[in-house]
Amino acid sequence: MTTLLALDTATEACSAALLHQGRTIHRFEVIPRMHAVRLLPMIDELLDEAGLPLAQVDALVFGRGPGAFTGVRIATGMVQGLAFATGKPVIAVSNLAALAQRAYREHQTHQVCAAIDARMDEVYWGCYQLKAEVMELVGQEAVSAPEAVSAGELTGAMDGAGTGWQYAERMGLKVARSWPQMLPDARDLLSLALPRWQAGDVLDAADAQPVYLRDKVATPRSVG
Repeated sequence: MTTLLALDTATEACSAALLHQGRTIHRFEVIPRMHAVRLLPMIDELLDEAGLPLAQVDALVFGRGPGAFTGVRIATGMVQGLAFATGKPVIAVSNLAALAQRAYREHQTHQVCAAIDARMDEVYWGCYQLKAEVMELVGQEAVSAPEAVSAGELTGAMDGAGTGWQYAERMGLKVARSWPQMLPDARDLLSLALPRWQAGDVLDAADAQPVYLRDKVATPRSVG
């Protein structure tokens, strides 16, 4: 059976999840500015609980952004280091897709606009539709003012997930339901990564790169 280890630190949440022998075990904590301290102990806890050495993990999965610049770099750097040390491949998963997948897991929604607060009066966002139990991006991910958020090619009722939805009154897209407190969870990275692993869609450690969406780097609130 496939064994995957997933890490995410792109927002205020720090999480790790391990898929092994068809079972998922995980850690999830909302700990701003403590990600770099807690991430490695979380990994050790999961491996100890599963009785599994890191060398037996098939691939390493990480939330590649968008999100807080410092946070995205922490997960990327950790996965690169572990992948180089073990020779394992890497799977990079969008944090917006992870939000959409969490909304499906918890609320059974089939169409979601995921949005993360990007600071500077902007949001990172993307629209997703459920296909074969996995949320797939429709169109492109973007960073913009809340007023520019749209459904794009999607039609019908949509829900909203993520901290960007604290600006719901300003959003250019109206949704049936929204969960503005929702943060990405490494468990959902596993759900998105598994079919990619099965399809052979993996990266070498050197190719594991963060995705910021925004070219200009300001000084956002640190989550690391």
